[in-house]
Amino acid sequence: MIKRLALVGFCCALSSCTQLGVKPWDRDLLADPMMEIGSDPLRTAVDDHIYFSKEATSGGRGFAGGGCGCN
Repeated sequence: MIKRLALVGFCCALSSCTQLGVKPWDRDLLADPMMEIGSDPLRTAVDDHIYFSKEATSGGRGFAGGGCGCN
């Protein structure tokens, strides 16, 4: 019973890797400027201001640490 379950799990895992590319008809949706990270500079600036105000930090958004964490 366990061997069958392992075989079914292996087959499911193997079949999930068959579709690894972006389809040609989906590429136009992914190329939309609104899909870009940080596409709106004003919104990014406001989000950064709120984040840094809450965390009591400045700069280095991608780094861990900083701020007291006492919210």
